[in-house]
Amino acid sequence: MSPLMVLGVALAGGAGAGARWLVDVSLWRWRRGGFPWAILLVNAVGCLFLAFLTVVVGASYSWFTIVGAGLFGGFTTYSTVSVDSAQLWRQRRYRLAIANVAGTLVVCLAASAVGTVLGLAFV
Repeated sequence: MSPLMVLGVALAGGAGAGARWLVDVSLWRWRRGGFPWAILLVNAVGCLFLAFLTVVVGASYSWFTIVGAGLFGGFTTYSTVSVDSAQLWRQRRYRLAIANVAGTLVVCLAASAVGTVLGLAFV
């Protein structure tokens, strides 16, 4: 990978992480009961758009690496799902912890399927 590609992925990753932070902060008031709705939303949106782009353009283009790995890699955050779930578990909020893990899996798989179907309809 060229130094310019590395720079592009790094800058796009920073932009994606910044966008995730903005969504999380903007939706903070929706965290009633402590469920991390904002993180579920960003992961679902990231899965949808990444699946769509993968179908439409394929993974062979250089800019796809920047947008896919960089922007959407920085935007989505499965490590935060793990941390949030572990914190909920330690707080003995077992149902929320399980709902976070299972909900993220189901919602993100569904979002990926929708992105794939939309991509196929687009091409």
